[in-house]
Amino acid sequence: MPTNCAAAGCATTYDKHINISFHRFPLDPKRRKEWIRLLRRKNFVPGKHTFLCSKHFEASCFDLTGQTRRLKMDAVPTIFDFCTHLKSMKLKSRNLLKKNNNCTPKGPSNLKPNISSQQVLLEHSYAFRNPMEAKKRIIKLEKEIASLRKKMKTCLQKERRATRRWIKATCLVKNLEANNILPKGTSEHILPTALSSLPLEDFKILEQNPQDKTLPIL
Repeated sequence: MPTNCAAAGCATTYDKHINISFHRFPLDPKRRKEWIRLLRRKNFVPGKHTFLCSKHFEASCFDLTGQTRRLKMDAVPTIFDFCTHLKSMKLKSRNLLKKNNNCTPKGPSNLKPNISSQQVLLEHSYAFRNPMEAKKRIIKLEKEIASLRKKMKTCLQKERRATRRWIKATCLVKNLEANNILPKGTSEHILPTALSSLPLEDFKILEQNPQDKTLPIL
């Protein structure tokens, strides 16, 4: 004898005084699978004594020709109130959450945190403990930048002086070569290729304009 309905959220129980019938799940695998799908119950497996009440079937699903109300061979349950079921589940979860919160001991906890502030600073070395420390770090970096700029300026000045000396030496060699004091091709042996391939007129122009930025690349 059935005791209750297997549909989610349905509170109907068997009572011979109420005009509600209960129906077993079909034995045919295809129809049985369809009933389970329409029920929308996760991991639900109906047993031998699992029933659905007549509330979940439309009137056209019943055969009323006999003395008892029977389901037709192609009847499937289509009437469900899933919203009510979801609301009841949410209400149960809220009540459970409140219960767990009430069980939580109040007052200061004696447990030490797993991660100390020192560990955080070690893992995040870019972080500063206070604004003054950050300001000191900025001032230090600004001084380092100014020192590097000064060194870079000095290196550029040395490079320019060395380049001018190369120009004067090259101009001298080419002049001696042009006046047949040195043999032809001497500049190709003692000067870099970038300088020996340039004509003498270009070196005279560069020698007259030492501030010219278009110096040859050695």
